[in-house]
This record gives sequence, C-alpha cells and structure tokens, in this order.
Amino acid sequence: MSPAEIPTSKEFLRREYVGRINRVVDYIEENIDAELTLETLAKVANFSRFHFHRIFSALVGETLNGFVRRLRLEAAASMLIAHPKETITQITLACGFSSSAGFARAFSAHFGMTASAFRQRRGRCPAAGLNNSKIGKTESKTGKDSGPSPYYIDERNINSKGRFEMTVEVKEMPEMHVAYYRHVGSYSGVAEAFDKLMRWAGPRGLLQFPKTRMLGVYHDDPEITDPSRLRSSACITVPEGTEVAGEIGVPVKPL
Repeated sequence: MSPAEIPTSKEFLRREYVGRINRVVDYIEENIDAELTLETLAKVANFSRFHFHRIFSALVGETLNGFVRRLRLEAAASMLIAHPKETITQITLACGFSSSAGFARAFSAHFGMTASAFRQRRGRCPAAGLNNSKIGKTESKTGKDSGPSPYYIDERNINSKGRFEMTVEVKEMPEMHVAYYRHVGSYSGVAEAFDKLMRWAGPRGLLQFPKTRMLGVYHDDPEITDPSRLRSSACITVPEGTEVAGEIGVPVKPL
C-alpha cells in the first residue's frame, strides 16, 4: 500500500462505521418479519443506542425507523407480485407489520395506491417487478424519466416483437462463505465495488482462481426502489473464519 492509499484516522473511522451499519442492514433484511428494536440493532452494530441512531441516520440518509419501514413496504410490494396466491394479510405479517390497518396506511402513503391496486396494476407484467414498457429507463417517484435503467439490457435479448427475453436458471447451491463490499446506488456501480473488493483480497492471498468464486447480490427491485437507494453486494468466496474489517463485511449471523 502506497502512502497515498493509507487511510487517515478519520477515514479509517468512517470505514469502520460503514461496516457496522452494513451489518445492521443485513440483519434487518434477514429478520424483516421480526421485532426490530433499537436495542437489538444497536447491539448488532456494537454501539450505544444514542450513538447508533445518530450514526445510522448520518450514513444511510434515513432515520432507522424510516429505513425499516421502507424495506418492509418494498418487500411487501415485491411479494404482492411474486406471490399472487398469498393474501395481503399474510404478506402484511410476513413483512413485520403488526396490523393490516397500519400496513394499508403506510403502503398507500409510500406508493400512492392501495396494495390491491398495486397488485392488479403490476400483476399484468410478465415477470415480478419488471415492466416491459420501462426497459431501458427508470421512472422516478416524481413520474419523470431518470435516465438509463440500473439493469444492463443486452439488445441481443430483445426478440422480434421488441420484448425482453432471458434465460433464467434456478439452482440450489452449496453453502459458501463470502466477503462482500456493499454498493448503494445504480446497479451499474457494482463494478466499482468489485474493484475495491479485489484490491482488498489480492494482497491477502484470497484470490485463487478458479477456486475463488465471484458473486453479485442485488438486494432490491429497481422497479420498486428509488435508484439512489438500490443495494448491491460484490462478493467473493473466502475460507471460513476469514477476518474482515471496515467496509469489507461478511453476512451477519443471528445474535
């Protein structure tokens, strides 16, 4: 590492805080149906309650309660399309809402329509969360085109009728231990995350191709989540017990 690459104490602390907050975000995602108290999440981050809430808001750009509520609502929106046989009440409980009335109010306030209307409107799409009329662009919550879609669309996958086609293979994979670098923003930016992950892994002798596998994890539906808040993780397989620090993380384990 050259002198220019050595982080200052302030940057080192920022990276450490980012890593702790990433662990909290992972925990929330894995326990979206559970009671996510401030005490529990502060413990995941290894912060005091007051300090944790302040740091979370500063780094994420949302309050803790606002972030949890948004993830629950977006998870519910995805489930409304992906699981058409599930009732709205079942989805409400599966996403951590304690009452149907509270969910209904929150969903309408966030998406501008009821959950039933959302399911009917999006249910006509050929794939969960993917509207063919929006391929190649992303519509923001203001209704304006916000530019290229975060998904890369290969023109070779567009058929003669102008519809997007792709081959999806669902496979059951063995358990893998991974380290990750988190990216927030357009999914196209995950390439930079992989670059930073490789720079961390290389000097540690963790890049042993073809044994080492690279994986991309896309946590959000770009047709539901605002492009600026999309979460993706650049991952590589690492030996169990590999030590990480700062912005390099490993999937969080239950407390």
